[in-house]
Amino acid sequence: MTDPITLHRMTFAIDCPDAVALAEFYAGLLGWRIERGEDDRWVEVHPPAGQPRSHFLAFQAVANYLEPVWPDGPVPQQAHLDFYVPDLETASVAAVAAGARRHAVQPSESGSFIVFLDPAGHPFCLCADSD
Repeated sequence: MTDPITLHRMTFAIDCPDAVALAEFYAGLLGWRIERGEDDRWVEVHPPAGQPRSHFLAFQAVANYLEPVWPDGPVPQQAHLDFYVPDLETASVAAVAAGARRHAVQPSESGSFIVFLDPAGHPFCLCADSD
């Protein structure tokens, strides 16, 4: 086995039809800030100043984007984001106000997480923080 890589930062890049619009959605949802690249095909959303810069989200505009159909469909979900929040009800209201749609399928029997779709159709979950 080889030595592990040294990691300084990590991003999760999400394909979408409009990188600016999806970055604005997540920046508003999370209270993060937008950093634009050289053009509007790549846009990043970073935590506010004073928080660790070790992680951020990026949005990449792709031609012929196809929205995933979850849980079963012709375009499968390939990844999703989980956001752990202190108050699930408050966060859910904020997510809908930001433009998220609550998914019809809710697999959590205990209610410990809620599945939403972002404006580009990517599933993400708001999860009750158990810490």
